[in-house]
Amino acid sequence: MLKNTGLLVAAFLVLGSAAEGQGPRRVSLGDWPEMRGPSRDGISLEKDLPESWALSGENLLWRAPFGGRSAPIVVGNRVYVQNPAGEGAELQERVMALDADTGAVVWEYRFNIFQSDVPPHRVGWASPAADPETGNIYALGVGATVIALSPDGKLLWDRSIGEEFAAFTTHGGRTTSPLIDGDLLILSIAVSNWGEFGARRHRFIALDKRTGDIVYVAEPGGRPYDTNYAAPLIATIGGQRLLISGGGDGAVHAMKPQTGERVWSFVAAKRSFNTGVVVSGNNVIVSHGDENYDTAEMGMIAAIDGSQTGDITTTEWVHKGIGFGFSSPVLSGQQLYQLDNNATLHAFDVESGRQLWEHAIGGSQRAPLVMADGKFYVGTGSGRFFILRPHFDRLEVLSDVELPISTDSVGGSEGTPEQIVSGAAISRGRVFFVSSDAVYALGPRTPHDLSGYAVDEPAVVGSGTPAYLQVVPTEPTLMPGQSITFRARLFDGRGRFLREAEGAEWSLSGLKGTVANGVYTVAGDSEFQAGHIRATVGDLTNTARARVVRSMPFTETFESFQLDEPPPGWISGLAGKFSVVELEGDKVLLKAPDITLFKRIRMFFGSVDWSDYTVEADIQTPFRRRMQGDVGVTAQRYSLILYGTTQRLKLEPWEPETSRTVTVPFEWEPDTWYHLKLRVENLPDGRVQARGKAWPTGEPEPSGWMIEKIDPIGNKKGSPGMFIDAEFGAHVDNLQVTAN
Repeated sequence: MLKNTGLLVAAFLVLGSAAEGQGPRRVSLGDWPEMRGPSRDGISLEKDLPESWALSGENLLWRAPFGGRSAPIVVGNRVYVQNPAGEGAELQERVMALDADTGAVVWEYRFNIFQSDVPPHRVGWASPAADPETGNIYALGVGATVIALSPDGKLLWDRSIGEEFAAFTTHGGRTTSPLIDGDLLILSIAVSNWGEFGARRHRFIALDKRTGDIVYVAEPGGRPYDTNYAAPLIATIGGQRLLISGGGDGAVHAMKPQTGERVWSFVAAKRSFNTGVVVSGNNVIVSHGDENYDTAEMGMIAAIDGSQTGDITTTEWVHKGIGFGFSSPVLSGQQLYQLDNNATLHAFDVESGRQLWEHAIGGSQRAPLVMADGKFYVGTGSGRFFILRPHFDRLEVLSDVELPISTDSVGGSEGTPEQIVSGAAISRGRVFFVSSDAVYALGPRTPHDLSGYAVDEPAVVGSGTPAYLQVVPTEPTLMPGQSITFRARLFDGRGRFLREAEGAEWSLSGLKGTVANGVYTVAGDSEFQAGHIRATVGDLTNTARARVVRSMPFTETFESFQLDEPPPGWISGLAGKFSVVELEGDKVLLKAPDITLFKRIRMFFGSVDWSDYTVEADIQTPFRRRMQGDVGVTAQRYSLILYGTTQRLKLEPWEPETSRTVTVPFEWEPDTWYHLKLRVENLPDGRVQARGKAWPTGEPEPSGWMIEKIDPIGNKKGSPGMFIDAEFGAHVDNLQVTAN
């Protein structure tokens, strides 16, 4: 993310002055700041909660018509939800603050989805997270935009993980809710970047919660099977604080939360993990609903010893053949509870794994359990909300309410009872949950007057000899001549912050310019670069990564690049199998033939902060097996694409939302060079205009634009890039980016 250098230095000085150790974590009793509650385990300490309610009025405090897929969170007198807003060409993602007493809208913040494969009916998958220290609200959208909002709904910063890391956003829409730990906002997401992070992997990206600067990128596992939405947990096992989370690679991973260092991994499934974990002593309870890694059975629940390190291959106990694919478990004393995919509740003894009982509540299940006051509060995909009381040998159903028939579903389920696919929130004697059509509040008109803390964790202070060196920030996108300050930070063997390092030795690798006392000044040459800024303190060394993009205007002919390699710092260049090759005596960019899902890729090569510019390129693609590839250019989050098999020219910011796509017929030949030109402008009235044209390379440019779009909710900035879907490959040459 391109920022003013002076602001960068000032922000680092502010953070550095406060970073004497990770401060205490205190969550007020009555707050529910993340999707699984104050301790991230689905448990509330509150008492005297409703045992029944009715749509006709009993204990129904209010119903607000804002349906969604994600769980609410509550801080003070505010209920925060994340959901879709608008329809068709004006559909956006939204974070809302509602008055907890009335359901009235206090504020809302809308943001766009762009360059994503998520369909409209999956928007608003993740839940927001609230920071107990500052009161700020954080959200990760389905298009991998992360935003930070003040308590009154003002944008503090945003970051496009979709462009900076080519985030894997699929038709499933699965998105993991963010987690806050100390000064860090931690995201769990499948991405592909450049260099050693060029391959697509499930990674954990930690950002400074105040500035949005990236602190670390952790890669504990392997290639993801899919996107996922497993809720992360932080627990201390054997004196070691661990960030524990399932990944898209079929494994559960544990890391040191402040550094991202991998502690252990447990591979269990042949698909992604979508369930959270709970911890009992040293045991970590994991569950999933897909094919097991070592057998053909579907689903499992198991206990593993979380005090280990490295690759965990054994379990303390395990049950296989039950699909626990979506809900997350809850632990109460010695009893463990988990809902399977068919809404049957299972009870186990947590130490032995012995099953105590099971009870079918019926329907399909996505929402996780929430436990408070000795009762479960949970909804089902069949449109029923239950209040349940577990006993040692049985389950007692206290309340079973079927919701109204859906008339305005965010998921297209009209005509059936309103679906519930997310967990409830408990706050000050009330229960809040979200259906496909509305937000519901159950409980007394006057909230409970609570004092004290639901969580009161002491400050995390390091001690002893430094064992790990962290260089921050990492992953900035820089311009020629820009300066940026890096800092070296020391941590102990348990991943606890010790101090800012003094007297570090600094060096560069793969980057041109100078570095002294942590200040890197990029060389003035306008060329693409990518490399590392290395700090060494005694026997410890580590690097931050940075890429440098060319200044506008520029024309890239690829003649200066190394053969058989992607251009340095181009996002998803490696994952998309891009490389510079010779063709008819000239160097060009090749998108290699590929039959995997990587045949279809978005690649970015500029700053996400650029606006009002034009992108041009020469492209060609072959015709094989009655198919011709699709090739396009991207400017400011709009793509102009030549579709080969269907012989069309399309202009689109978000492909699955088809009402905002403009299409015209365009006949073009295979194995023939064509020139694409896309111009995007921010208009004085706040709208955005995108215009495009295409013609055979070498022929005169057409005088008029062939395709045009005026976007009422336009994207005001964004990186230049390319979109290619070509099983048999494609070539690109003479890439130009110019300011309008």
